[in-house]
Amino acid sequence: MKMDNWFQSKWFVRIISLAFAILLYVFVTIEVEVEPTNSGETPNFTSNKQEVEVLEDIPVEVKIDSDKYVVSGVPDEVKVSLEGPVSVLTPVVRQKNFTLFVDLTDLSEGPHTVEIEYENITKDVSAYIDPKEIDIKIEERATATIDIETELINEDLIPVGYEVLTPELNVDEVLVVGSKSAIEQISLVKVYLDVANEKESIKNRELPINVYDSQGNKLDVSVRPESAIASAKIVKPSKEVRLKIPTEGKLPKNLSLKSLTPEIENIMIYGKKADLDEISEITSDSIDLSKINESTEMTVDLDVPDHISISQKKVKVKVELEEK
Repeated sequence: MKMDNWFQSKWFVRIISLAFAILLYVFVTIEVEVEPTNSGETPNFTSNKQEVEVLEDIPVEVKIDSDKYVVSGVPDEVKVSLEGPVSVLTPVVRQKNFTLFVDLTDLSEGPHTVEIEYENITKDVSAYIDPKEIDIKIEERATATIDIETELINEDLIPVGYEVLTPELNVDEVLVVGSKSAIEQISLVKVYLDVANEKESIKNRELPINVYDSQGNKLDVSVRPESAIASAKIVKPSKEVRLKIPTEGKLPKNLSLKSLTPEIENIMIYGKKADLDEISEITSDSIDLSKINESTEMTVDLDVPDHISISQKKVKVKVELEEK
């Protein structure tokens, strides 16, 4: 039979159509499965493909009587790998309605090795927790009320002439909560106020509260409140002192020094009060009289002590000579 006659044959067309239908059925069967429905609803087609999603930083809850005990060794967050069909896995990953926890309610004080468990994850999704097992320690809960100390750091980096006065905190003491053994080790509760390069007073800066043992090690305890609000005045103490202009060398024999007059008699100096109290005058560089043979005006540099700033670093001096 010729090719043209085949396409005109009803049986040939029916056989070709049946073959295409069988191929389409096989393809759909491999890729999707038909989920049963109720009440004659339209079937839902769900992908069977398995996928894995890794979630970082999932918090771990601790089930224990927190009024009596404290627990150490439980990580704040862990990694969880979830595996399941895409259609089921996706909403679990997006919503994160599941919970990771360690149940310690039936355990006594002391060290234990426990597993991190999970709940509210559908049975169609498998969960793998890293780490799965952890070493923990249950201890009796204790509290203590302790005064807070404040320490300035980088005080040497404050601009010259400025001084930080005693800082003030919004709280004088904190409640420290932890294991009985940790509470007994507390030696110091402190906040650190960084004053590097500060020229303006510090207002309402929030600082973390730190708890240390006698060796300076930070203790694993909780504090209430967790932070303190610090304020500190930064001032620029000043003092007016006299200006001294020294001389050296000798004038020519026919001349004498009539007067030596700086443009100012006193000068303002700035610095910490303790440093200012030790200074009564500011001296300039010496004027060499041997190099002068007539009345003149010159500018000389001022000798500035360490940790002190002054209103000006140079001064004009009028030198008047007269013949003998």
